[in-house]
Amino acid sequence: MTPQTIVTLAVFAPLLGALIAGLTGRRIGDKASMAVTTGLLFLSCALAWTNFAAHAWGHQENFLVELFPFIQVGDFQSTWSIRIDALSSVMLIVVTTVSALVHLYSWGYMAEDPSKPRFFAYLSLFTFAMLALVTANDFMQLFFGWEGVGLASYLLIGFWYQKDTASAAAIKAFVVNRVGDFGFALGIMTVFWMFGTIRFDELLPLWGTVQGEGWSFLGQTWSALDLAGFLLFIGAMGKSAQFFLHTWLPDAMEGPTPVSALIHAATMVTAGVYMVCLLSPLYEHAPIAAMIIAITGAITALFAATVGLAQNDIKRVIAYSTCSQLGYMFFAAGVGAYQAAMFHLFTHAFFKALLFLGAGSVIHGMHHEQDMRNMGKLARYLPITYAVMMIGTIAITGLGIPGHDFKFGFAGFYSKDSILESAFAAGQHNPVGMFAFIIGLFAAGLTAYYSWRLVFMTFHGKAKWEHGDAHHADDHASHAQLETHDEPLADDHGHGHHGHDHKPHESPWVMILPLLVLSVGAVASGFVFWDFFVGHHEGEFWRGAIFTAEHNHVLHESHEVPTWVLFAPLVVSLTGTAFAVWFYLIRQGLAARMADNGGPLHRFLYNKWFFDELYQAVFVRGAKGLGDLFWKVGDVRIIDGLGPNGAAWAALKSGARVVKTQTGYVYHYAFVMLLGVAGLLTFALYAWG
Repeated sequence: MTPQTIVTLAVFAPLLGALIAGLTGRRIGDKASMAVTTGLLFLSCALAWTNFAAHAWGHQENFLVELFPFIQVGDFQSTWSIRIDALSSVMLIVVTTVSALVHLYSWGYMAEDPSKPRFFAYLSLFTFAMLALVTANDFMQLFFGWEGVGLASYLLIGFWYQKDTASAAAIKAFVVNRVGDFGFALGIMTVFWMFGTIRFDELLPLWGTVQGEGWSFLGQTWSALDLAGFLLFIGAMGKSAQFFLHTWLPDAMEGPTPVSALIHAATMVTAGVYMVCLLSPLYEHAPIAAMIIAITGAITALFAATVGLAQNDIKRVIAYSTCSQLGYMFFAAGVGAYQAAMFHLFTHAFFKALLFLGAGSVIHGMHHEQDMRNMGKLARYLPITYAVMMIGTIAITGLGIPGHDFKFGFAGFYSKDSILESAFAAGQHNPVGMFAFIIGLFAAGLTAYYSWRLVFMTFHGKAKWEHGDAHHADDHASHAQLETHDEPLADDHGHGHHGHDHKPHESPWVMILPLLVLSVGAVASGFVFWDFFVGHHEGEFWRGAIFTAEHNHVLHESHEVPTWVLFAPLVVSLTGTAFAVWFYLIRQGLAARMADNGGPLHRFLYNKWFFDELYQAVFVRGAKGLGDLFWKVGDVRIIDGLGPNGAAWAALKSGARVVKTQTGYVYHYAFVMLLGVAGLLTFALYAWG
């Protein structure tokens, strides 16, 4: 097959699976629906890796496949295309690999659910929308994929729609993303207004031609490129859960755990990072917008890491970890190290999907329990899950042996250290870079603490599930269970159980196998691909897919940072790990007693900086109050009061008075007529005189 055929099949195979399972799932049955969607995803994954290998090792040239006209209105021309370069090739393997493994994992995790065809159709639909996004050659197709993953995310988060919390979380994700997408749409309009085109290949040579030009508004002149870059970044803030627009991501854990792994760890939430790196020619000429990206990313990394310290739901801890790691990617892109941002996106997909699916294995083995305070001592009962979670934790905490000439560690060690080294290098010329470096270091220590806290609370210590005082928190149940609540959940062998009547058990092999594959990626993706993404051969790998201006030497300077900068992330990570060991292994129960005692800091972190409460007070209640004002005052009192109700009241009152003149006596009417004639004669005499 030609390269063009390979990538076309890779993009559209998931769509075919979604259509088959979604339209004929009830007719062909569960097993056939799962087999078709999963088989087509593995086909897409194999084709994506074939394309990536040809690009990375075979020096395949970039190419464009134009399929059909999409939207054409005047000068606004959009063609559905498949753009293949290093950026899209990386995203193709990330999306298809994680999605294929999630499909396989879901065979075991969703075994008891009666709506499997619908679930697998949604998964494949999401994958197609994401592939359309990452292979787009213009803003219109990018926006189509952008909104497509938003729709699929809404459907998957609210998959168990009988649960009020799931429906509310789906609506929240949809609404918050619409806020960001409004800015994204304005950014696309700004770009079209400036250049008259939305095609990326046509925009590439044009970005620098308008540098310095402004847009006058409200008596101020705004940099046109900075304005466009900022508006487009607002869309990325919503999709990638950055500070202020992050509130939907933790609540999205109401969806099934495979959804969390697919959408909210490895693929959809990285769309914003991908978009910023794709538009590197814009941000290289928009320094203010780039500075905003770097500052927002750094604040997000710190914020999410602090909140993760105090969460007890195993999936929410990993969700805030995702939010924090996305912050790292954004501040890397903001300081000009787009290659390091993409490298962390790539490695993060493996170890974060591993952590989420590992958490799903824990939840499955604990009979749907999610509260870590009700776990403990699971290493004995879930040995494989424990091993893979250890691998994922070592990867995300960035433990490794640093050095200029030699370094070795798991995936997160290579990519996170590349980001911190790039931020330090940028900080030699730009204070924003040094700010991001310091915040990133501190967040790395917090990441180590809450990551090992999760492992120790879940797999070590006392077995809290043995004592019957657990706070039960269902991750999921079947439709019948959701409706009746009186049926016991069934384990893998079909035997009913209530709560914790049975000991924890290891997951079936159909769930374990994806964990083992992802473990390989979490271990090896760093040292295997470091040289391609950010090392000495990064120029040969990217080949123009990422643009860096002549003044941008951040990535190359990152290889020459002082030795203490190389060791600083390791020191803070080991410090965070030591604190976790002290609180959760050596002094077991100390952290729980401190949490029970509360305190303003713990309440502040446990309640996620009170963002939900703040937004509820300002936006939800504010919008409700504004609506009540327009309704009760504007509509009822003013419009209805002075309009229909006022006119009707006046007619009623005046009619009540006038009706009294209708007495029915002839002499009354004759008298009135006489008065009228007298009045007319008086007027006539006056006029003639």
